[in-house]
Amino acid sequence: MPRMAYSQPTMNDQSRPRLANRLRVARAERNLSQTQLADAIGVSRQTISSVETGQYGPSALLALRIARELDLPMTDLFWIEGDRP
Repeated sequence: MPRMAYSQPTMNDQSRPRLANRLRVARAERNLSQTQLADAIGVSRQTISSVETGQYGPSALLALRIARELDLPMTDLFWIEGDRP
């Protein structure tokens, strides 16, 4: 049977929704280093750094693990850019 080709709609970078976060602030409020948070949730320090700078959008599972470790609702840490006043 022939394979069907599917095309995904494309969005340029300017119209693609971006995930914003306040992870750096929340972590600092708890006096945690990137390494301490990373060790507590089982990821690398580089992963935490990449999430904080917006270079990497965490999976839902990772976002939940971060929120749980910081004892915050996930929506207090992560949101879609432009959705907050």
